[in-house]
Amino acid sequence: MESIIIGGGKIGYNLFKTLKERNYQVILVERDKNTCIKISDELDAEVICGDGTDLDVLNDAGIKDAEIVAAVTGTDEENLVICQIAKISFNIQKTIARVNNPKNIEMFKALGISRIVCSTEVIANMIEYELAREDCRIIQTLGRGAMVLAEITINAENPWCGCKVKELKLPEECVIISVLHDEKVIYPRGNTQIEKDDKVLLITNHPVLTDLMNHLHNRGTKYASK
Repeated sequence: MESIIIGGGKIGYNLFKTLKERNYQVILVERDKNTCIKISDELDAEVICGDGTDLDVLNDAGIKDAEIVAAVTGTDEENLVICQIAKISFNIQKTIARVNNPKNIEMFKALGISRIVCSTEVIANMIEYELAREDCRIIQTLGRGAMVLAEITINAENPWCGCKVKELKLPEECVIISVLHDEKVIYPRGNTQIEKDDKVLLITNHPVLTDLMNHLHNRGTKYASK
C-alpha cells in the first residue's frame, strides 16, 4: 500500500519515520527546502519539496498510485484543501486530516474527509477525566479518539458494588471487557459479581462515559438494578 504524507513537521516526520521503519511505501511532501534536506539526510529517504496543494507536486509524489493521503500540516485549512484535492482530482478514497482546532471537526466531517485526528480534543478529554474523576481513568483512546478504554474503580458507594454483570443496564455503546479482582483478571460473564475495590475495564465513547460516571456518582439506578 502506497501512501503520501503532506507536512514535515513533528507529526509528519515521526509518522514518515515510523511507516518507513515498518517497510511501508510512503512519500513525504514538505514545502520548506531546509526541512526536506534535513529529513532526507536523517532518514535516507525520498522527500518531495513543494506545496501539497499543487497538482504538479502531488503528481511528482506519485499520488495516482497512492491509496492513502494524510494531510498533517499545522494549518487546518490547508489540510482540508489537500484532502479535497486528493478526493476530487485524484479519486483517493482514503484521506486523513489533522485538525488543530476542535471547532473544525464537524466541518471536516461534513465535507467527507475519511478520517480526522484532533490531538487537542483527545488530550483535553484525557485531562478532563484525570482531573475530575478519581475513580475513573482513561487508559487509551481508540478509533482516532472516538472510543475510549476506561478503568472504573468500584467503591462502596458505587451502585455497581455487589451487582452481577447481567444486572447492569449498560447502553449499547458500552462493553465491559474485564474485571480486576485482587490482582486477578476476570473475563466477565453474566453471573460475575462486582465487588468493592474491583477495577472494571470497559470500552465506550466520551459522551456515554460522561453520562455513566455522572449517574454512578449520583448513585443513580439508570445503569444498575439496585
